[in-house]
Amino acid sequence: MKHHHKLTVALCLIWAATILYGEMFAFWVPSLFTCSWPHHKSDGVESDGNFTKVAIVTDPQLMDKTSFRLSSKTLALELAQFYTDINMRRSFFRSVLPFKPDVVLFLGDYFDGGPFLSEEEWQESLSRLKHVFGLNSEGRVGDIPTFYIPGNHDIGYSRVASHKQGVIDRYEKVFGVRNRRFMIGNVEFISIDAQAIDGNSKKDLASEVWKFVQNVSTDAQSHPRVLLTHIPLYRPDQTPCGPHRGSSVIDQRFWRHSQDQEVIYQNYITPESSTKLLELIKPILVLSGHDHDQCTVIHKSKAGSVTEHTLGTVSWQQGNIHPSFMLLSVPKAFHRNSSDPDKMLHTQLCFLPSQLFIYMWYLSLFVMSLLALLLWPNHGISFLNNAADCISNVMKSSFLSSVTKEKNEDENCEYEMVWDAEGSMHLVKKALQTPVKRQSDKPLVEKGNAVMRSAARKNASEQIELVMDSDVNASAGGSDPLMRSASKSRTKLVIQRVIRTIMMVIVIAALNVPIYMMLLFKDWIEQE
Repeated sequence: MKHHHKLTVALCLIWAATILYGEMFAFWVPSLFTCSWPHHKSDGVESDGNFTKVAIVTDPQLMDKTSFRLSSKTLALELAQFYTDINMRRSFFRSVLPFKPDVVLFLGDYFDGGPFLSEEEWQESLSRLKHVFGLNSEGRVGDIPTFYIPGNHDIGYSRVASHKQGVIDRYEKVFGVRNRRFMIGNVEFISIDAQAIDGNSKKDLASEVWKFVQNVSTDAQSHPRVLLTHIPLYRPDQTPCGPHRGSSVIDQRFWRHSQDQEVIYQNYITPESSTKLLELIKPILVLSGHDHDQCTVIHKSKAGSVTEHTLGTVSWQQGNIHPSFMLLSVPKAFHRNSSDPDKMLHTQLCFLPSQLFIYMWYLSLFVMSLLALLLWPNHGISFLNNAADCISNVMKSSFLSSVTKEKNEDENCEYEMVWDAEGSMHLVKKALQTPVKRQSDKPLVEKGNAVMRSAARKNASEQIELVMDSDVNASAGGSDPLMRSASKSRTKLVIQRVIRTIMMVIVIAALNVPIYMMLLFKDWIEQE
């Protein structure tokens, strides 16, 4: 087999392994190696029967015409939607669901331009959302109970929602009421519409949220509570977010409309609302999204210290190259004498494959493959061949040196014929009497050669002059045919290598493109 054929086979295998990892194996890593249910790591508590296992996902923000301000039918937008959706679908089915959660919890921002989409466009995005996360007609992941809270990209901040009641109605029709409470295990989860809580308190949206919070606070608290809010609670500027933070910490931003005082944009709930929520609900844990990056902070309140986990986005297209999800172990029973029920809740942040790095590796491997096919020498590169050549050269050198030594033994000797008494002839070896050379003995005639040294030098100089004359004549009369031939051979070699490279790329693509397409569309079809 020729060397470039061997190289092609090697590149085919490398590409096949790369595609299998990037399109399939990488999404198995969290469930197999890097992540596990947090209660498995706790001291003395390892039984799954004592816990309800909750998988938490946030901010998928399915791309639409508002993402890049492109028409909904442009090829660029459709490609971006497909590859973003297929990545999240793989992440959910291959990385999240293999943990076999008992409950799935979404923390908002399911669409990108939810409040600004027409009814037809919104229904199309909803269909994509159901396909990506395997939601049935009831909004459940198969037989797994699923809960949702609203995000600002779903219903808008209070300024938008207050002028578009239809946006809220269609959201609640599919995902349920915005302010709700439900039980998971032995813990009560309180979900609020964080987009409206800082709105104009005299308007219906904000007053509806605070009325719900007041009702929760007046009820007897027989179970520990977890507060669910899409927008994180207030934290001072430059507050450290812990070791899992990937981007710089976002400072507080809050804008109201000058006329109706409704919220136009906010990245945290105001300090007053945050303090009031903690004092009225008295949660042992707060879970939020919105920030697209991971952050863990501890809030101080009259009821004590409360930990808040802000989850990163599950989408690689939302500004976080390390998307993530969270596993939450909720105990099914609390001991009445437990003074720290919050320590019974166990959380584990799990990171998904970095799709950006996978695509960068594809591009780097493509460039390296082209360079290898173009520049690979015809004789190949083999350490064994080089070693064999070295050994052969050493053996040849040893053989030639031994032959030279044998010849040198007779170099300064002569043989004389001697006849004995019986008439037999013998050769007797005698050393030559070499005369001492003097500087005046230069014009000696060499034995067996009729040309003197001075004459030889003269002939050599004449040959040099002839060569120089021929070079001058060649430069004066035109280009050397040998140079033109060498140039043509180099051009022919370059063309041959380019053609060979194209053919080898076609061979590599013929094997690996079907593998890539098979994996791509296999994951896109419905999974029962």
